[in-house]
Amino acid sequence: MSSVSTLISELSQKLRARGLMIATAESCTGGMIGAAITDLAGSSDVFDRGFITYSNDAKQEMLGVDHATLRDHGAVSAETAAAMVTGALRHSRAGIAIAVTGIAGPGGGSIEKPVGTVYIGYALRDKPCVTTHHVFHGDRNAVRQQAVEAAIQHLLQAIE
Repeated sequence: MSSVSTLISELSQKLRARGLMIATAESCTGGMIGAAITDLAGSSDVFDRGFITYSNDAKQEMLGVDHATLRDHGAVSAETAAAMVTGALRHSRAGIAIAVTGIAGPGGGSIEKPVGTVYIGYALRDKPCVTTHHVFHGDRNAVRQQAVEAAIQHLLQAIE
């Protein structure tokens, strides 16, 4: 069993024990978190829905991310990750949500936000959103895989 599979199994058990369902809002991971969760049999008990919001338009239309947030902070920012979490909770029945936005590469990076920059936001319903900043290393696939694993670890911490 892979590291992510082990984490997903633990997450599912904890969500089930607390009667929580999860929603995901994903940009750079393109649905990989939702796919990892739903790879586990019985995931319908804990997975409500996933939003794949790769474009800024999708973030605005599906999650209600404010245009000003994207303009002032960029799609890859703590502010956008937090707005994505808020939108995922608002547009779902989930009790917890996670959002990931970042630059997987190989292009698109800058001095301020190099390739591998990822912001992860997560929150339990009616609790403040927590955001974390990561800089992962490796190729596009490695950055995305590390983002998925980090997201699952953050979720486990949030429901402890």
